[in-house]
Amino acid sequence: MELNVLVLPGDGIGVEVTREAVRVLERVASKFGHTLKHKEALLGGIAIHKTGSPLPPETEKLALEADATLMGAVGLPEFDNAPPEKRPEKGLLGIRKALKVYANLRPVRAYKALIESSPLKNHLVEGTDMIIVRELTGGLYYGTPRGISGSGAEERGVNTMAYTRGEIERIARMAFGLARKRRKKLASVDKSNVLEVSQLWRRVVTEVAKEFPDVMLEHILVDNCAMQLILNPKRFDVVVMENMFGDILSDEGAVLAGSIGMLPSASIGDQKASGVSVGLYEPVHGSAPDIAGQNKANPLGAIGSVAAMLEYSFGLAKEAATVNTAIEKVLNSGKVTADLKPSGKPATTDQVGQAVCDFL
Repeated sequence: MELNVLVLPGDGIGVEVTREAVRVLERVASKFGHTLKHKEALLGGIAIHKTGSPLPPETEKLALEADATLMGAVGLPEFDNAPPEKRPEKGLLGIRKALKVYANLRPVRAYKALIESSPLKNHLVEGTDMIIVRELTGGLYYGTPRGISGSGAEERGVNTMAYTRGEIERIARMAFGLARKRRKKLASVDKSNVLEVSQLWRRVVTEVAKEFPDVMLEHILVDNCAMQLILNPKRFDVVVMENMFGDILSDEGAVLAGSIGMLPSASIGDQKASGVSVGLYEPVHGSAPDIAGQNKANPLGAIGSVAAMLEYSFGLAKEAATVNTAIEKVLNSGKVTADLKPSGKPATTDQVGQAVCDFL
């Protein structure tokens, strides 16, 4: 298969972790007989420095031409007080919009080698293996009307949580499809006891469930879900939710996995005529400028994002599983970066990347 990939290293440690992720992708392509074609482009702070824009037109063009995009991280402290259109994060939002990705998938797995790294008790975390599916295009973050108006005691802020039936059906079908390939359990998160938009969400998800009779559907209120993710995370297989709920709850995954450096993510759009699904893949962590350029960053979240790319965009489940197995073997070997608290001397970013390639 031809793998046409755009690489956006971005800022800070993004450059280092994507370098190792690409090395792993090259090894997978060689091992399984695929052809890898990849180009590199600018996004975020580095793009502002070199072009004046966080998302240069050339980057957007290349992203639309590629089958999948691998991103490192964006953001630099020097832009913290810049106007919104001149911040690195504007580039990330822009490329998501350009690619029309609507579903953010965050696999959360508690590896045995990292059980001690989680602040939760071992028996709670052990066995956790879920995918959190977050809707990306609707809800409070995009609804209108919005804004701040008035003054004095009458000054008020307004945001609108809104979803259409089509948006809910689309994300629900993706979540059910993922669950069908796993343990056939889907938990749908809402606040239907208070919010009308959640009442529509629950009704539509229930209707879509009829298309997937082999998948067991559970409805759970968002506050209860927040608690259950900590008290009994292994009960979940696939969990689907609207935009803001997903933004908040998915960060609990870092506690379950032992380090935010371990978490990959995938933002998925519609399928192309070729059968490849449009996707933007990135580790969950930020640009970590305090350790950038020091060869200390954990590349496993970025490498896990490569596994997600192979599975969700290219449909290469065997190749994806091979990468995930190699990650687990590296963790078991103890050759890990400082954030994972190794018993001996911490490994460097490139040593961890090489170790994954060696196990492949």
